[in-house]
Amino acid sequence: MPVVGVVLRKGYGLGAMAMVGGGFHVPEAMVAWPTGEVGGMGLEGAVRLGYRRELEAVEDPEERERLYSRLLAEAYERGKALAAATVFELDDVIDPADTRAWIGRTLPASVPADRPVRRRVDTW
Repeated sequence: MPVVGVVLRKGYGLGAMAMVGGGFHVPEAMVAWPTGEVGGMGLEGAVRLGYRRELEAVEDPEERERLYSRLLAEAYERGKALAAATVFELDDVIDPADTRAWIGRTLPASVPADRPVRRRVDTW
């Protein structure tokens, strides 16, 4: 069964990857709305973990918070859907109004015409 992924808002970590079959490169296509964000984990936690040493090196709490805010803003810029699409994490960033039509065009193209029809059993 073909899978397509659409990130509407936030797609972080293993949860987002599991929702699309194991990774953003697994589905037939992976797109996002312009409001989408993607990353290996929530960006606040990623900044706190990834820049822990740099943040701990700043002794003044106010200066540390300014550094954290600047690093977090940079992470949000890198995590935006448009930025992720430029490094091939996403296939495209689409207009939300085009989502249904996009899925309708993508799914039939991914199923071979000679594919046998599988019967489904309703388990309810």
